[in-house]
Amino acid sequence: MITAEQAGTFSRCMTVGGVAVFGADTVYGLACEPGNKEAVRRLYALKHRAPVKPAAIMFFDVRLALAALPEQGPRTRLAMEGLLPGGVTLLLPNPAQRFPLACRGQPDTLGVRVPALTDASIALTAVRWPILQTSANLSGEAEARTVEAVPTSIRDAVDLVLDAGPLPGTSSTVIDLRRYESESAWTVIREGAVGRDAVAAVLG
Repeated sequence: MITAEQAGTFSRCMTVGGVAVFGADTVYGLACEPGNKEAVRRLYALKHRAPVKPAAIMFFDVRLALAALPEQGPRTRLAMEGLLPGGVTLLLPNPAQRFPLACRGQPDTLGVRVPALTDASIALTAVRWPILQTSANLSGEAEARTVEAVPTSIRDAVDLVLDAGPLPGTSSTVIDLRRYESESAWTVIREGAVGRDAVAAVLG
């Protein structure tokens, strides 16, 4: 279980350029401050992630996500409110080209997560700033549903590990909303923690 004190330590770790392992709602993740180039480089290196692959930005409160992305249109904002928090990653248009270190070669697209925190991780709602995050496994290998399943090479090299207990172990569902504002069009790119029918119930 993640305590309030640990959540505070997590926030401080992000602000000083640290990299952390943490448990949220689907699988264990790696996190760092989205604007810190060295922290992002470390995170990618620990995971052996290809530099061209984008990562998602996670907020711990949907209101913070909406406030940070004011350029999203009314239809997209309603979709965000309907789907978040939850086990989904939303691919949103990014006309302001925010969080460039997460977007990599796709500056006009931003992946956004707001986890549905359980009692074991609810203290993370105190984290008021976004993080860059990806799953805490070596690239191409299985995601970790427990801290012990995170590779030792990662756990030993990060600055902080937050144990939220066993997680479901299914990655987030990735939903493309880049044409939702103009065309009401959406696509499930990867089905995971949230089924397509549940997505359709919100988006139509």
